[in-house]
Amino acid sequence: MKQNEIKDNYNGVLQQPIGSGFTALSTAADIMLGIDLTGKNAIVTGGYAGIGLETVKALTSAGANIIVPARDIDKAAKNLAGVKNVVVAQMDLMDPASIDAFAQRFLETNNPLHILINNAGIMWVPLQRDSRGYESQLSTNHLGHFQLTARLWPALKQANGARVVNVSSFGHQIAPFNFEDPNFEYRDYESLQGYGQSKTANNLFTLELDHRAKHFGVRVFSVHPGSVNGTDLGRVAPMTLFQQMGTHDAEGNIYPEVAKKLKTLVQGAATSLWCATSHQLDGIGGVYCEDADIAELDLGNIAHRYDEPSTLRGVRPYAVDADNAKRLWLLSEDLTKVVFSAD
Repeated sequence: MKQNEIKDNYNGVLQQPIGSGFTALSTAADIMLGIDLTGKNAIVTGGYAGIGLETVKALTSAGANIIVPARDIDKAAKNLAGVKNVVVAQMDLMDPASIDAFAQRFLETNNPLHILINNAGIMWVPLQRDSRGYESQLSTNHLGHFQLTARLWPALKQANGARVVNVSSFGHQIAPFNFEDPNFEYRDYESLQGYGQSKTANNLFTLELDHRAKHFGVRVFSVHPGSVNGTDLGRVAPMTLFQQMGTHDAEGNIYPEVAKKLKTLVQGAATSLWCATSHQLDGIGGVYCEDADIAELDLGNIAHRYDEPSTLRGVRPYAVDADNAKRLWLLSEDLTKVVFSAD
C-alpha cells in the first residue's frame, strides 16, 4: 500500500476487531511470545507500578532497553530493582519544564525511539491544578503526554517504524471532551467528568497524531487495558463511588464475584504490548484497542454493567470523531504552547 493510500481511523472507519486470536484472558507473556526487541529503545511513563511495571518487564524480557520517567525517583528505583536494561529518569507530567528537560536528554543521545507508551495517569482525584491553572487529570493524562510526544518526535521519526501507545480507558465513555470549559473554570468540578474527558482526549490525540505521523512510519494506538485488579489508580476515589457502581458492599469490600472477573496485572498489560509490538497491526493505526484486538464502535448497542467487567467495552463515536480530533490538537498546542507539526 502506497503512503498516500494509508487509511485514517477518522470517525471510526477502522474500528472493528481483526480476529487477533487473543482474548481478555491473554497475558503479557502470551503477547510477547516470539517477539525480539533486541536493540530497540522504549520509554514507558508510569512504568514502575501496576500495568506499567508489567509492561516494562515484558519489554525488557524481549531485549528492549527501557527508560522510565518518574516523578518519584526513589519509588521507581525500588519497584524496578532487579529488572534488567531499565534506566529511571526524572520527569513530572504536570511540569512542562521537567518534560522538556527529560526529552532533551534523550534527544542528546541521538538514539532512535522505537516504542513510546504513554501509560501514566491519575483518576478520580479531588480538584487540583498545575502551575498553569490546568485541571490535574487533563494536565497529567493528556497535556503532559502531548508535550512529551511532541518533544520526542525527532527520535520517533528516526526509528523508521516507531509505535506510540496512549493508555486510555473505558472511562472515556463517562464524558466527551468539553471544549468550552476543559479546566472547570466555569462549571462545578466533577472528578469523573474530568477523568472521562481526559481519556476521551487520549483517543482523539491518538486519532490525529496517527493521521499526521503515519507518513513518517510512526503509528499510534489507544488502549483500554480492561478492568484490572491490583492497580492503585482509584486509591483516592470515595468508596461511595464504587458502591454506587455495584462493585463493593456496604463495608467497602469488593464483591468476590466481581473480583474474580477482573483482569490480573499481566492481563492488563497485554493490549498495550500488542499495540506496541504486534505485526498484526502493521499498516494500521489510530485505532482504540481492547482485549488485544481492535474494539468495535459503541453505537448504543452494548449494555454496560460495572459489576460485569466484560461488558465495559467499545469506543464511543465522539472519541474517534475527526472534527473533535483536529479541534483538540489545536487546543492542546494552545494550552501547552508546543507547536507539534509532525514534519
